[in-house]
This record gives sequence, structure tokens and C-alpha cells, in this order.
Amino acid sequence: MRNIKKILAINFGGIGDEIFFLPALISLKKEFPDAKITLALEPRSKSVKDLTDIIDDLFLIDVKGKNRYFELLKLIFKARSGKFDMVISSGGNKMIALLLALTGIKERYGYDTGKLSRILLTKAVPLNKNQYACDMYHALVTPVTGYKTPLPEINVQPQKKTPNTVLIHPGVSKLSVQKGMIKTISADVWAQTANLLIEKGKHVILAGGPDDTECIETIRRYLKANGQENNYEDCFGKTKSLHDLAELIAKAEVFICSDSAPLHVAVALKTRTFVIFGPTDDKKLIPQAEFVTPVKASDNCPIKPCLWEHRQTTCKTLDCLKITAEDITNKILVEYKV
Repeated sequence: MRNIKKILAINFGGIGDEIFFLPALISLKKEFPDAKITLALEPRSKSVKDLTDIIDDLFLIDVKGKNRYFELLKLIFKARSGKFDMVISSGGNKMIALLLALTGIKERYGYDTGKLSRILLTKAVPLNKNQYACDMYHALVTPVTGYKTPLPEINVQPQKKTPNTVLIHPGVSKLSVQKGMIKTISADVWAQTANLLIEKGKHVILAGGPDDTECIETIRRYLKANGQENNYEDCFGKTKSLHDLAELIAKAEVFICSDSAPLHVAVALKTRTFVIFGPTDDKKLIPQAEFVTPVKASDNCPIKPCLWEHRQTTCKTLDCLKITAEDITNKILVEYKV
């Protein structure tokens, strides 16, 4: 076994991207059990450390801020002074290879983005975006380990499932909505879904983050108007961290969510999950596993999925998100047989 004591991993993106990256880090830790792993990531995603003890330290690098070039220089300085033995970096930008070379770290692994990457990297790994994201990231570590970790693993103690429960987490990032990236059904449809599940005898639990306040309020008003205000459990605002939310998901018999970070937490926990998909590609964002089911519209859109594939914002018609509460409820009741 090589004497690898310090590993720097670089992965910029949202919290979901960091959860996708965990299997690669876990395999590295299996190969080099005595190595300390430092993860360079965006400040918005630092809560991933609440979910795992694989990561020993964080470098917070704000590459989306106004001072992105200063932040990258800061990363280079930290990397050079950190005396790392190996660096692993995701990202399809052709300048990633140059960034890694400037760190001075001897062993450098990243994606093959052209001739420069093949010259500057120890190994330039083929980038295949047409696969489950965990597998795409895990390819980065295949040159250095034979271990294969197929799914994210997080540190949440096993929880006893609460019978007959359906946990609903409707939200997506408000920033993504403001940028025109609509990825989920309306608050009204979420409300109708909660009401239908209650009528079917399910114990519905509501959860969400600060960005979900308006949606949760809509659900509350709808349930009250339908005489259900005392027939569900409201956990909105009671989960103070990603770890708290993970424990709540672990207790639920069924979880319903959007294409967002809680989905990837549920996958790590193997909770039976139904996830709303519209313009994004479920084949890249969820594993081919029995415990997770995409819920999609029958819209026959010729370019679906389009978000990230063909455009950076969603279209105005949003036919791919014309999913009814009945569609969602029937999917759960029929496929899960509850």
C-alpha cells in the first residue's frame, strides 16, 4: 500500500453534489484508511460534514462569489501549504488540470478535458455524464482504488420506522426558482396530495427548510380548509440541521420529495422514496434501485429531460410537471401497496 497520508478532494456544487461525491471519498478511505481527507467545496454545501466522518477538514471556497479568482488563489495557497500527497478534483472545465498542477501536489486526478489534462494530470479519467452521478464521480478514484462504493453512506443511527407514515418534503432551492429553474409541482398540488393521503388513512408528516415557508403555509391552509388541521404532524422548522432531517427521513415508512438535496439523503438511508421529476433526468439523479421511484408526467415532450441537457432554464409551459395529486397518491398506493 502506498504511503498516502493526506488527500485533497475538490468538488464545487450544491449539497446534492457533495452527497453524490461521498461514495468516491468512502472508497478512498477504504484504500487509504490512515489518510486524512480534506474537501474543498462551496460554503453553501458545508453541511455535508454533518452527515459523515469521512471528511476530516473543509476548505470553503466561494467560486460563485464576486471574488472567485481570489478564492481560487486561496485554494492554491492552502493546497500548497497543506503538504497533500494526492488531489482528486471533479469538474469538466479545461482549466481544472492547470489548477491542480499549480497546487504542487504530486499525484493529481481529474477528468480528461483534452490534451492539457492528459499532460498535467497523473491520470485523466474519461468523463461520462450519461450515468448516475455517484458513478460519474466515483470514476475519478478508479485509478487509485479497486473499492467500489455504489451509493452514498451517511452517519445516521438506525431508526425504528413509524408505521403508516408518509413524510412530505416539497421544497427546492428558492434561488433556483428565481433563476427560472422550476423542478417541482405547485404548492397547491402538494397540498392536495397531503390531503388525499390523509383521506386514505396515512399519517402525513410535513417537513421543509426556510425556502419552503410559502409552500408549507399553502399546505397548512388547504388542510385546515378541508378539516384536516389536526390530522397530520407538522415538523416544519423542527429540523435544525441536515442531520436532523436525515433522522426524520430514516423514521418515515415512505418519503415524497422533489429533485433536491433531501432526495439524496433518503437514497443514502434507503428509505422508500417517491420523487417528483419534471425537466431533469432521473437516470442521472437516482440509482436504479427498488426503493426509489420517479413520479413523472405523461407529457411526451420530445426534448425531455431538457434542464441542463438543452437549456439552463425551464420552458414556460412546464408540461413535464403537470402531475396531479391523484397521480402521486395512486403511484404510492399501488407501487408500495400501502
